[in-house]
Amino acid sequence: MERFYSYSRFLKEQFGKKLYKICLDGGFTCPNRDGSISTGGCIFCSEGGSGEFCERSALPIREQLRLGKSQTARKYHGEQYIAYFQAFTNTYAPVSHLKALYEEALADDSVAALDIATRPDCLGEDVLALLEECSRQKPVFLELGLQTCHDSTGTFINRGYETAVFTDAVKRCAARGIRTTAHLILGLPGEDRQMLAETIHFLNNLPVGGVKLSMLYILKNTALADLYATHPFPVFTLEEYADCIVFCIEGLREDIVIERITGDGPKDLLIAPLWSRNKRLVLNTIHHELKRRDARQGKHLL
Repeated sequence: MERFYSYSRFLKEQFGKKLYKICLDGGFTCPNRDGSISTGGCIFCSEGGSGEFCERSALPIREQLRLGKSQTARKYHGEQYIAYFQAFTNTYAPVSHLKALYEEALADDSVAALDIATRPDCLGEDVLALLEECSRQKPVFLELGLQTCHDSTGTFINRGYETAVFTDAVKRCAARGIRTTAHLILGLPGEDRQMLAETIHFLNNLPVGGVKLSMLYILKNTALADLYATHPFPVFTLEEYADCIVFCIEGLREDIVIERITGDGPKDLLIAPLWSRNKRLVLNTIHHELKRRDARQGKHLL
């Protein structure tokens, strides 16, 4: 029996098999970068807008998919994939442009679903109507960057929207049958365990389908890196992070899929925490902590 509702179990339930994500760059920007809201972006966001693992945006989507398949061939031998629009804000464009990009991905017979990362303030009714239309062809999953439910922290990280915007977006997506996943960053400066508990409680009371958890990591060429250099603040040790992840697992609703329990900052840009480079060590430490907690509580779970 699993200790939490994992993404691999969710995929097997939905598609009967494991699927691999191919990261795509649709050439988007972000209203928090182009001046619509701000020009600085969120203080932790890299120059690549979390799309460092994507193919080049100059390539057509069909070519990015082809390259993604060839690069994963040695470790994934399945025949179906999730087309993951990852870099920057992937609903921030005219609907006609979005439709062309999404349909190019949907037209690939090996694509079983779309996964679209975006901001909750970039989901107008015309965009949601398009996503609902796409979902009639293949499943559509939306990933929304929340990071925290606390507007004070949201202001500090230059998130660019109030938490009420996230709440409204999730409810409007649910009304159209569109599944949402929330991104949370653990260890944001100024946040304590009580504030994290309040964010978990906040999500538990919304119709979200999944959550992605990550430690705060500091990347070169970001406002957060500048702050860290001039006014150093504490970052998690590996043991502290594992403890924090278990806290989240124990607090989240059982039906919420925990899609990620560690982050993947580009190693050539990573300043801290350096232990996050070793993903296997991080995962093993978390699972060890889960087993230790279960043993202490007299549970017998894998």
